Amino acid sequence: MKKLLNTLYVTSPDRYLSLDGENVVVTCCNDTIGRVPLHNIDGIMTFGYTGASPALMGKCAENGIELVFMSGSGRFLARVEGKVNGNVLLRREQYRIADDEKRSLDIAKNIITGKLYNSRWVLERIIRDHGLKIDTEKFRSKSMYLKSALSQVLTVDNMAELRGYEGEAASVYFSLFDDMIFQQKEDFYFHSRNKRPPLDNANAMLSFAYSLATGMCTSALEAVGLDPYVGFMHTDRPGRCSLALDLVEEFRAVLCDRFVLSVINKRIINGDDFYKREDGAVILTDDGRRKFITAWQNKKQEEIKHPFINEKTEWGMIPYVQALLMARFIRGDLDCYPPFMWK
Repeated sequence: MKKLLNTLYVTSPDRYLSLDGENVVVTCCNDTIGRVPLHNIDGIMTFGYTGASPALMGKCAENGIELVFMSGSGRFLARVEGKVNGNVLLRREQYRIADDEKRSLDIAKNIITGKLYNSRWVLERIIRDHGLKIDTEKFRSKSMYLKSALSQVLTVDNMAELRGYEGEAASVYFSLFDDMIFQQKEDFYFHSRNKRPPLDNANAMLSFAYSLATGMCTSALEAVGLDPYVGFMHTDRPGRCSLALDLVEEFRAVLCDRFVLSVINKRIINGDDFYKREDGAVILTDDGRRKFITAWQNKKQEEIKHPFINEKTEWGMIPYVQALLMARFIRGDLDCYPPFMWK
C-alpha cells in the first residue's frame, strides 16, 4: 500500500520555489524562508501566482512529485507531470469502457450509489449526534428520500436518467445543509449551492474543499495508471479531469461537506477569514486558507476502516484505494467497481 506523505502548501502569492540539491527552497524577496527535503513530500500545491524554477519542475516530474498551481480561490490552473504511469493495456480498456454507454453506465451507477449512500449517512449521523439541535422528523424524511433514490438509481437504463436522480437527491440533501451549521450563524449560512463564483462563506469553503479532493483523486488515478481525463459519467472536455470528477462524487458529502461543517462548528474558521471581491465572489484570505489547509491536513491523517478492503486507512489515502479498486475492475480482477460507502 502506498504511504501517505506530506503535501507542501504554499498559500502566499509572493513566494518563489526553487531547487537546491534534494530540497525545495521557498524564498520571498530573495530571502530564504523555508527548506523542505523532497523525499518527505509527494506533492506541492501553490495558491495565487507563485513561481517555480524550471529545475524544480523538472525534478518534481522526474521524482513523481506532483506540482500544482491553483488560483487564490482554489481554482485549478496547471500541473507539472512526469512520465505516464501504468501500462497501455489498462488505459486502452478504460477508453473502451468510456466509449461503451452501457459499461460506462454500470460504473456511474455504482459511483452515484456511493454518493447517495454517503449523503444519507451524513444526515443519519447528524440525527444520532445532534438530535436535540435539529428537526429530526425533517431529517428522517430527507434520509428516507435518499434511501428510496438509491434503489431507483440501480434501475436506470441511461445516463440522463441517472443524472436526473443524482441532481434531485443532491438538492434534497443540500436543503438541510444550513440546519447542520450550529455555530457562527451570523457569518455562515447556506441558502443554496452556488459556485463560479461562490457567493457566501459556506459555499467558498465547499468549493475549496471540492477542489482539494478532486486534486487528490486526480493524483490517485494517475498513480495507479488510469487516465484522469477520460471519465465514465462526466463527459470529455479539453483540460477537464472527468474521471477524477467522477471519483470525487463519492467523497463530497462524507469528506468535504463534513469537514466544512466541522471547521465552522468548531470555530476553526470565522467570518474574518473571508473577503468579497467586486464581482461578488467570496474568497478565503491568506490566513483563512492557512487555517483551512492545516485542518485539512489533519483530517487526511485520521484513520478509518475501509469498508471493502477491511483495513485501517488514512482519509488521505481513500481516493488512492478507490482508484486501485477501479483499476482492478477495469483489468477484470473484480466483477464490479465497489464504491466507497461510509457509515
